[in-house]
Amino acid sequence: MMKGLKKWRLVTLLAALTIILSGCGEEYLSTLLPAGEVGQDQFNLLLLTTGIMILVMAVVFTIYFIALAKFRRKKLGDSHMPKDVEGSHKLEFIWTAIPILLVIIMAVPTVYYTYKLGDVSAMEATDDEGNAENLVVNVTAKLYWWEFEYPDHGIVTSQELVVPTGEKVYFNLISSDVKHSFWIPAIGGKLDTNVENVNKFYLTFDKESKDLEDGVFYGKCAELCGPSHALMDFKVKTMSPDKFDNWVAAMKETEGATASADSADAGEAAFQQSCLACHAVSAVGTSGASAPNLTTFGDRNRVAGFLEHDKQNTIDWIKDPQKYKPGNLMPAFDSLSDEDLDAIADYLLDLKVEE
Repeated sequence: MMKGLKKWRLVTLLAALTIILSGCGEEYLSTLLPAGEVGQDQFNLLLLTTGIMILVMAVVFTIYFIALAKFRRKKLGDSHMPKDVEGSHKLEFIWTAIPILLVIIMAVPTVYYTYKLGDVSAMEATDDEGNAENLVVNVTAKLYWWEFEYPDHGIVTSQELVVPTGEKVYFNLISSDVKHSFWIPAIGGKLDTNVENVNKFYLTFDKESKDLEDGVFYGKCAELCGPSHALMDFKVKTMSPDKFDNWVAAMKETEGATASADSADAGEAAFQQSCLACHAVSAVGTSGASAPNLTTFGDRNRVAGFLEHDKQNTIDWIKDPQKYKPGNLMPAFDSLSDEDLDAIADYLLDLKVEE
């Protein structure tokens, strides 16, 4: 009976591992399917170190099983004494030199990629006319959302990072409250966002996201930051440089956009009275807002970073954001009438810059 019970425990464990590991193959989220040069370099290091680990394990287990089979007491007898190799300079040299060699094999590419991936000297490069040669994005992590500023273009967005493919994108990372960590698993490793200092690095995006399952890469906060840490997601849209330039131009066209209390659109009027004090509907400006910029709300993939992007979830979020993201700083608007909530949701879903 105990033998059968152990068998079923093993089957249950394997089934659980199958479910857990099934997420490793999602292209929009998996570090094992890198979609950028940085992610590929880091993946190559992973393959190298994993290969060395497997080699060491294979050698150790081979020696173990050979010794187990060749030197069994039943085979050699109780009186057999193995050869005394204590003090053997040859053996001591071998088992000292091999680990050192393996460490060197891992250390050389690790040090090389550390300096390569940490080189952000081109971030400040400009052409003869003084224009920035590379795209720079200022990322500000907040409880529990992300703000993305494109300083050279004078635009700001939130919750969805939009970047061109085929070039290095440089990031300035900082936090406005507590420590967070910026991570796009399929693109490259994470880097902390601190309150008092700016961390800098770059990523490259080799594939357009439009063909992915949800049309976006997934970004995460990789540092425990509070009760809604697991829900502090953002999405990444990658597109060709030409399409990115069109997106930037469309964002700039929202300059001066606002909501009017006198608007014939009931949603716009209700938004102006209840939401405009914190949320901007123009992408032109600087970072530092107390709440996410909503200029592209209708283009987004998710509501609040993780809810399905539809009208009902928009209404539910406005009514009681604490229910869905405990600890976030947005107050509940459960005092609004159903008509106002419905109108505001329609207004938000119509805020778009993409065709």
